[in-house]
Order: sequence, then structure tokens, then C-alpha cells
Amino acid sequence: MLRRQFHHLLTASVAASSFLSPVLTHAQQRVLLRAGDQKGGLQALLDAAGELKNLPYDIKWSEFPAAAPLAEALNANAVDFGPIGDAPLLFTLAAGSRVKAFAANRSDAYGTAVLVAPNSPLKTAADLKGKSIATNRGSIGHFVTLKVLESAGLKADDVQLRFIPPPDAKLALTQGSVDAWATWEPYTALAETSGHARVLVSGRGLWTGLSFLAATDAALAEKRAVLQDFKERVARAQVWSYQNSKSFGQS
Repeated sequence: MLRRQFHHLLTASVAASSFLSPVLTHAQQRVLLRAGDQKGGLQALLDAAGELKNLPYDIKWSEFPAAAPLAEALNANAVDFGPIGDAPLLFTLAAGSRVKAFAANRSDAYGTAVLVAPNSPLKTAADLKGKSIATNRGSIGHFVTLKVLESAGLKADDVQLRFIPPPDAKLALTQGSVDAWATWEPYTALAETSGHARVLVSGRGLWTGLSFLAATDAALAEKRAVLQDFKERVARAQVWSYQNSKSFGQS
């Protein structure tokens, strides 16, 4: 399971005194927090750690297969916040989305990788020349693909990039429609443990391993205390997952 730890971002917005106010007062109605998630990973972590019990607010979960549709939902104000990688966040901000990161984590970059079929003849990044690679446009997988190619002295024009979502990319790889698939956790772990793929090149040394919890400006203005409480629950859940890795891996 991918190890990560969420931290405060040392910015004035997160350090603002309004974050220190109680999540709810008796006079307030329960706040609804609209949480975006990728492949249910965040919800599964919190649930396994018991951090979704006795919440002083309500959560409506929306699941997305990748960062790009989650970023679109943030931009459309369809969700309040969600987990997103550094490259997708930069793409989102460059497009003018009114979102901000309010927590960050650094994880093992191994889980963001270029995968190939177990019996693939490809052995190194250089072997990707002239091959087809499936990934999600604007995703951390897309970013790592470019870094992998660069590390081998190749350019994007040296391969055939096919932009399709993770479920379709996995199917394309297993059916032999593409030569490789650039993806991230939990897809990497699931593909490896199921025997459907192996890692050709991992993201170690190619990207920072940083990802974020990003929220809309509106949510940060109206639900700061709730977002702070949620972030602290995620941090506690991560500590729990480290201390209970075996049971968490089976959950």
C-alpha cells in the first residue's frame, strides 16, 4: 500500500485563525462536505482507520477514475475538494481554476510507473521507442511518461501516446492493444498483484512524489474548519495504516 503523510501547507491561508474555530457550534446546522476521491482510496483509508465515525459534519463522496475528471469537478464547483497529484494540479491552475492546495503529502514514487505486460519483451525505457503508451491526458501518468522518455533520450514524438482513462488503459494493455500503460496507485499495485502487468520504469528519481488535497476557493472560504478537521483525520488514518499495514492491506 502506498505510504504517505499529509502535512499543513505553510501558507497564510491555511494558517488563518478561522481554521482554529470549532467545526460546528450548537446553533449551526450540520455542514455538508462534498468530497472527491480517486478510485475510492481516500474513503477506504478513512473507513479502515475508523476516522469516519462520529463525524460532526456530513460527507457526500464522489468517485473519479483519475485526476483530470476530478479537476474538472473542482473547476465546476461540483465537489469541495479532492486528492490530486502535482502535475494535474499545475495543469488545473494553469487553466485558471479557482482552487488551492490545503494539504500535501510525499509518497514513494514507485507507484507511479510505466507498466507493460508480464511477458513483454520491453526491458528498458529506451525500448519504448516506436511503441504505444496508454495514459490519461494531463495526469501524473502523462507527466511520468514524458520524464521516462526524457531519461532515455527520447521525445514524445518517438512513441504513440494514447489518451484513455485507467480502466480502458488496463484493458488495452491486457488485450495487447497497447505496448505500455503509464499510471499511478492504486492501479499499479492492483495490476502487479493480479499478475496483469509489471513495472518497466517506476517514477523513482523522475518526480517529487508530491500530491495534494486541493479545495475550491468557495469551500476554503465557507468550510475551513471542516476541511481542517478532515485533513487531521486523514493524517491520523495514515499513521494508523503504517502501524496496521497487514490488516489495512487486507481491508
